[in-house]
Amino acid sequence: MRSLAVARDLLREARARRWVLALGAGVTLLLLVAASALELEVVDGALAASRFFGERVNDEIRPADVALRPLFEGVSYVVFYAGTLFGILACADFAPALLAPGRIEHLLALPVRRWEVVLGTFLGVLALVLLGALYGGGGLALVVWAKTGVFGAGPVASAALAAVAFAPIYSVMVLAAVVARSAALSAMAGGATWVLGIVAGNRETLAPLFREGVGRDLFLAATAPLPRISELARAGARVAKGLPPEGALLAAQVGAAAIFALALLSLAVGLFERKDF
Repeated sequence: MRSLAVARDLLREARARRWVLALGAGVTLLLLVAASALELEVVDGALAASRFFGERVNDEIRPADVALRPLFEGVSYVVFYAGTLFGILACADFAPALLAPGRIEHLLALPVRRWEVVLGTFLGVLALVLLGALYGGGGLALVVWAKTGVFGAGPVASAALAAVAFAPIYSVMVLAAVVARSAALSAMAGGATWVLGIVAGNRETLAPLFREGVGRDLFLAATAPLPRISELARAGARVAKGLPPEGALLAAQVGAAAIFALALLSLAVGLFERKDF
């Protein structure tokens, strides 16, 4: 499939970018700091004490798997939101660079259809974000596992859900790039979708802040079609706390994110097909 060839080219370009490698090195450094600063004393499966940068955090003896649930929950949220923000910052200029004058004409001269260019770019960026999130989340899970013998799936689950949540975000970024071929506009569109998605995931909580009537109805109507990013974050945190995932609700959230992404990608392809290069 030619879309996969475009995705592979994008991943090769990402590997060649020094600042993307610098971000990877920064994640590695944070993992090393966490490994050296976090001290967890586990005796016979119980957490006896915990220290961070040498300062005592807790000396209550509790089962290690229970005591570490708040830690895994916090790490889960960090991995999710940091992973999606990483994607917005690191990938804002991929689509505009692909559509840059000279490069896009050369690409379209190859036996590649326009929709395959858009889809390949989208898939390549999603793969890049998933790899980065899994590296950070899996690395943190392994650090805690090495220190306690307890492996928590929360960071890994949040990494996967971060990639799911990034799909609708990047579909908006691709659409913005097709419209204006601007990395700044693409990043702004992604950041706005990220914030609005968090708001949409808390719409039932925020709705009572508006007076009953037109204002509340407009707020609910405006947030209804948006992806529920914060709900996906909570799903990862639920797994981190050792609770079973709510299968039907999670499937609905993932499906809604996929439908939103496909709708925006279809609009981007439609605009791309009408452009004259």
